[in-house]
Amino acid sequence: MTIDAKGLLAIRSQILERNDVLSRAGTPQAATKPDFGNVMESAMQAVNTQQSRASQASAAYERGETTDIAAVMLQRQKASIGFEATMQVRNRLLTAYKDIMNMPV
Repeated sequence: MTIDAKGLLAIRSQILERNDVLSRAGTPQAATKPDFGNVMESAMQAVNTQQSRASQASAAYERGETTDIAAVMLQRQKASIGFEATMQVRNRLLTAYKDIMNMPV
């Protein structure tokens, strides 16, 4: 089996086309990967928003603007669960950081 120049050039152009298609296909995925800091910041903002809603609901109940105690308690419980989850993530991150710092080099 012999490979002539035309066949070799055709194979080369196919490889280059496939490489170009693959590189274009990989670029958007790399751009859409979330940054850890951004994910943590958005999670903290969500917890803060929930805490604010719970505070507003409690204040509205205390002022007599609403009589739905179940909705107020539900908002407070959501805020509490979000805060506890945030604390658990923080504790796990600190533990991981300490473990990494204690690793021998």
